[in-house]
Amino acid sequence: MLVSLFITCYNDALFPETGKSVVSVLERLGHRIEFRPEQTCCGQMHWNTGYLREAVPIIRHFVRVYRDAETVVVPSSSCVAMMRDHYAKAAEMDGDAGLVAEINTLLPRVYEFSEFLARKLGIEDVGASYPHKVTYHASCHSMRSLHLGDIPIRLLNNVRGLELQPIQNMQECCGFGGTFSIKNADVSSAMLADKVRNVLETGAEVCTAVDNSCLMHLYGSLHRQGAPVRTAHLAEILASGDGARA
Repeated sequence: MLVSLFITCYNDALFPETGKSVVSVLERLGHRIEFRPEQTCCGQMHWNTGYLREAVPIIRHFVRVYRDAETVVVPSSSCVAMMRDHYAKAAEMDGDAGLVAEINTLLPRVYEFSEFLARKLGIEDVGASYPHKVTYHASCHSMRSLHLGDIPIRLLNNVRGLELQPIQNMQECCGFGGTFSIKNADVSSAMLADKVRNVLETGAEVCTAVDNSCLMHLYGSLHRQGAPVRTAHLAEILASGDGARA
């Protein structure tokens, strides 16, 4: 299968290893990867901040770039949630029936990374090995918008040497929420403190998630405390090891 990688703003600017890891995993599974250099943003930052009209050209550009893609994989549940929850709504608001139709045609071919592995490919063992204690943070968009359920956990349970440490209050937000953490800093910090405490109580060496935005928020607090816990996107863990599938 030819997979188009939409890398997202956060990963492009701050977490390039995530994109490299997605490529490594999918190539290991026998797929071809393409990166379309015209790609930009999904428009989530504009939409969530209230710049609804300004988000429409970004959405239109995304559709134009990927309208002929066989499948699009995105290592971010928040970006995919933006597409599924708001793209058609934005096009309808703009009065563009043609764009609505194109969005409805394209979106069934757009997947979050772990969702693509489990739901599209039917694969839960990608041949990874990662001899560390790991806990999983279920980001809000992955849980409440995409309804990934235990897909990331099933993928982690098939990683050789990995000890998955359950976390208390998995359903609770880490407090990031994009501009929410800036506009509501006190509330965000209180939510973050609760989540970091839960992470530390697991005794894990690594905290993982399917969104680097959450992991950036969590790592900031962990680092400031001098905590011996690092963060890694799920794709990085799945790309680890010799790739020999059982």
